[in-house]
Amino acid sequence: MLPSLFHNLSNIHDFVTLGLKHHGSTSKFKGPWFTNIANFIITSDPMNVHHITSKNFTNYDKGSDFHEICEVLGLGIFNLGSNEWKQERTLLHSLLKRKSFETSLQQNIQKKLENCLLPFLDHQASKSVQVLDLQDILERFTFDITCTFLFGFDPNCLPYNFNEFSLDIAHVKAISVLEDTILSRHYIPKHLWKLQKWLQIGQEKKNKVALENLNKFLFDCITYSKGVEEKGRLRSSENVDESHSLGLLKALIKEGLGKEEMVENEKYIRDTALNLLVAGNGTITSGLSWLFWLVSTHPNVEAKIIQEIKDNFPTQEDNLINNLNVDKLDKLVYLHGVICEALRLYPPIPFEHKCSIKSDILPSGVRVKPNTKLIYSLYAMGRMEQIWGEDCLEFKPERWISNTGKIKHLPSYKFIAFNAGPRSCLGKDISFVQMKMVAAAVLWKFHIQVVEGQSITPRISMVLRMEGLKVNVSKRSI
Repeated sequence: MLPSLFHNLSNIHDFVTLGLKHHGSTSKFKGPWFTNIANFIITSDPMNVHHITSKNFTNYDKGSDFHEICEVLGLGIFNLGSNEWKQERTLLHSLLKRKSFETSLQQNIQKKLENCLLPFLDHQASKSVQVLDLQDILERFTFDITCTFLFGFDPNCLPYNFNEFSLDIAHVKAISVLEDTILSRHYIPKHLWKLQKWLQIGQEKKNKVALENLNKFLFDCITYSKGVEEKGRLRSSENVDESHSLGLLKALIKEGLGKEEMVENEKYIRDTALNLLVAGNGTITSGLSWLFWLVSTHPNVEAKIIQEIKDNFPTQEDNLINNLNVDKLDKLVYLHGVICEALRLYPPIPFEHKCSIKSDILPSGVRVKPNTKLIYSLYAMGRMEQIWGEDCLEFKPERWISNTGKIKHLPSYKFIAFNAGPRSCLGKDISFVQMKMVAAAVLWKFHIQVVEGQSITPRISMVLRMEGLKVNVSKRSI
């Protein structure tokens, strides 16, 4: 089994999908005892996933080696379990539901679209042969939005001044390096990656450099969020937007981060900041990148999106961006279906792993021993005929729209992009708002054409990023 796995590592998600289809959606993997993949169960069966994530949720935790693999996440919510996790989730949920944060997020996105992303694309569109890496641009954009939402300031990774586009953004690129490291630790033997870490070679060396860059950035962010006066760049007038200074991290610190004794613990605050930054940046970048690629390669879908915008904003076409509030976005039913379909085929987190506490029997009949790793493939679940029908590999937004023109809502254990059960994504609603606003604003003004000859494939990482998305952008004639 191991040779076939490593032979197909560059195409691992499709390889796993084919294997699961061959084995009836659930399979046992047996590798050498000295590896991190010695023995585990992998599944794409929705009833198994429902059982693991919801029905028997208390029997499936992160496992004994999860914290070592994901040590970079520290004491953040993704690494927590049991009562600590419940406290953090409850606090985060209450804050994210506040109207002030919803309004602030919309205003931040509108401002960044109007002053940065759209003018940048307009500037590049005037150069007829200009080739852009759209994923890189979106990564900068979402990083700025996430920082503004979390910390109350815009680091300008997608700058207002186009001449500053080449400035160093090592702290942005650091996140993808950390994601790569987390994945590699899943399959590289523990003693080997720990040796690499000690010797500072290979992926572990890259990880250390990335972590140093990100920690420096986070220190400045936390200093600003705590209201400490600094002479650094974060207090400069061009970066700080006082009207949007209410950051989520500042609110979390004020509320005590769920634990009064941890308020002054710098590491705890840093870990929380990192977890929220990772959650809000890479996943949105991934979702938007695959969305724009799919739309650009399906002209009929692009035409329907434009027509839906025309139908719902008939008198506001010239000032569309300022009218994209939540109520208006809800009218874009077809666009919502397009986003769901993109997330079905290319979920930002392609797989999740759990570990059993006690023995169990999955709905498919597979017996689970204590301390057994279980992996459910979100990527494979989006390609299963038993869930989506014979056309499961087609990009078909219409599957999300009912006969009455409403959005079809499926159980989260079938549409698994935002995970399922008690640990489902808290940022689901925020993600949809951001993706809708960006997609509507960009597609309304620009036509995106993918450069021919490039291979659009997922990177081997914890987040389903592309290797790159080279495009030409031209102004749309409405």
